[in-house]
Amino acid sequence: MNPLQSIDFRDFHLRELPRRIAAGHGAIAAADGLEKIGALAFRTPDGAAFTYRPRAGSVEITPGDDRADTVIELDAELWSQLALDLESAPGLLYANRCRVTKGDAMRFVRWEPGLRALYHGRPIFRPDAVDLRDRSGAPLDPTRSFTLDDDREEMAHFLRTAGFLLVKNVFSAREIADMQAAADARAAAAREGDKRSWWGRDAEGESVLCRVTHCLGEDAFRGLPGDPRITGLVALSDHDLVASGSEDEDGLSVLIKNPGMVEGLSDLPWHRDCGMGGHASMCPRLICSIYLSPSRPETGELRMLPGSHEASMGFFEATDPRAPRGVGVVADPGDLTLHYGDIMHAAPPPTGAGPFRRCVLLGFGRADSFNHRGDASYNDVLLSREDGQVEHLAAVARKRS
Repeated sequence: MNPLQSIDFRDFHLRELPRRIAAGHGAIAAADGLEKIGALAFRTPDGAAFTYRPRAGSVEITPGDDRADTVIELDAELWSQLALDLESAPGLLYANRCRVTKGDAMRFVRWEPGLRALYHGRPIFRPDAVDLRDRSGAPLDPTRSFTLDDDREEMAHFLRTAGFLLVKNVFSAREIADMQAAADARAAAAREGDKRSWWGRDAEGESVLCRVTHCLGEDAFRGLPGDPRITGLVALSDHDLVASGSEDEDGLSVLIKNPGMVEGLSDLPWHRDCGMGGHASMCPRLICSIYLSPSRPETGELRMLPGSHEASMGFFEATDPRAPRGVGVVADPGDLTLHYGDIMHAAPPPTGAGPFRRCVLLGFGRADSFNHRGDASYNDVLLSREDGQVEHLAAVARKRS
């Protein structure tokens, strides 16, 4: 589908979607266990509605919404953007651009992999069925790390197959110290509600800084998008990607992990970086993380689901015992990771004492990428509160239900 061409709500559901379901998209979607979630319906303000009902290893589309377990009302153009993979369920909920007239908003979120399967044929990710292989055909070791001196073809294959790459000792101790000082300066200047920082709350109810954006103006950070060590690694991708953003946009951020958080987005669930929208207009996209402090379980590690960048998976809290375990990134100051924005990754709470994980984040995307909303970043929808608090998706869903 052309991401710039709107889809007619009625005609698509009466003609095109049944054709795609019959062509196999229904079976792909049903593999996500949709029967346990219940039937989902979309309704537009003019009263047109269609229900997606899981049935017999597929999905049945019927007019109306009276038999749906969850009903989402939204403008036809917003539904079109959802079907085109420009919008997402979490993005619509955070921006309050849809109404849940019946049921639970989190069921809408949970339906998202099934919707992407129905609309695009995108497969469902099953961690127990992943079979990743190295260049020799042997099982891929997802915990492997590399250095800048390692074989580039081997590194490119790992990135292509696993969806991420860990490279050790990229930056010197002096460079990391300069970046830490710049990060400290930006953190000290951050204020709640400045629209350039993310905040949460700890168990004592204190407001805690979790992320600072728009940091590219710092001397220690300014040269990173063009640093040949980074651009050389980005060139391992099968896609032509360029540095994203500027100082006026969300060109570079500093992530600050904290212990004991009870609100906000310091501890991230299993998610994709295009989860707030923009997959069709922005992806493929690589995120570069430069580690200013260690990544370990006790410091609040980053975890990856190897191979998940080519499929979809439903929402899980990182600490949910039903969630896949994934692979923890074992990184130290000066190390770097690249990961595709589509890979499922999580940031569970720290299990020990600090220093807690801090990373510099910068992105690389297609030269022709665009934000269909016109915002500087798709994550702007997270900053709707005047106090700068970024609410957890589950809390937002409860408000919308």
